[in-house]
Amino acid sequence: MKPKQQKLLFIINPGSGSGDIDYKTEIITFFKTQSTTIETYELPVSCSLDQLNAIIKKAKADRVIAVGGDGTLKLVSECLVDTETPIGIIPAGSANGMAKELGIPLELQEAIELTIAGKTKKIHAIKVNKELCIHLSDIGFNAYIVKKFDELPERGMLTYAKAAWHAFWNHRKMDVSFTANGRTIKQKAAMVALANATKYGTGLQINPDGKLDDELFEVILVKEYAVMEILKIWISKLPWNPKKIESFQVSALKINTRHKVHFQVDGEYLGRVDSINAKIMPRALNIIIPAD
Repeated sequence: MKPKQQKLLFIINPGSGSGDIDYKTEIITFFKTQSTTIETYELPVSCSLDQLNAIIKKAKADRVIAVGGDGTLKLVSECLVDTETPIGIIPAGSANGMAKELGIPLELQEAIELTIAGKTKKIHAIKVNKELCIHLSDIGFNAYIVKKFDELPERGMLTYAKAAWHAFWNHRKMDVSFTANGRTIKQKAAMVALANATKYGTGLQINPDGKLDDELFEVILVKEYAVMEILKIWISKLPWNPKKIESFQVSALKINTRHKVHFQVDGEYLGRVDSINAKIMPRALNIIIPAD
């Protein structure tokens, strides 16, 4: 008996990246020589979860592939959380943090090939203020950078550098409080990251202890604007200087802030908040990764 022919559904964000690649055409061209059945869907400017859920259910695909950045992956994952349907990634965003974390090739043809050749792995996620977080969420300095990045007309690392420079001169520290592992923390901080992954899409490692398949996530308390401290740890693998940065491993956490602060999840700016409720979601997603 012949094995069942796979069907893949590609959810394409045409607004991702620099716009110089026609991802739909590239994907269709690749599969002309393959036996795999495919369907493509280009996300409109405004797409609700209900709309996307209806598209995915109608397609009845064996694998669903997010073509875009971390925001596109988050959108697709929200439709498939706690299901067995494998989720693939074709990196097409500005940073592609989760693709880099999982070892997904950034070269387009290799990434397309992986959608049929890759194996699947269950990873956990974090529920942060009712939002699904796959990669990294934070309040404070980096969330402010994301806000300024979104306001600039161009994409890419130069635009990110401009946003970071603006944030460095204009962002102010927050008063935060939370309890982790029996210890109550009250601290002025530049930012607090809730980390499922280990590093941002820029390559900057914020969470050396991160694992995508354990049942904990890390809370990174950055007390100072300590870019050099993070770079030092990234390069030399030395421990944090606890006067500047501390890390806590938890399965659930509530953070309160004295005033409303900037908040982002997986690269999507979500406004200002004065509290964060976060909880681990074990084995929430089934992700396609390289076989080796």
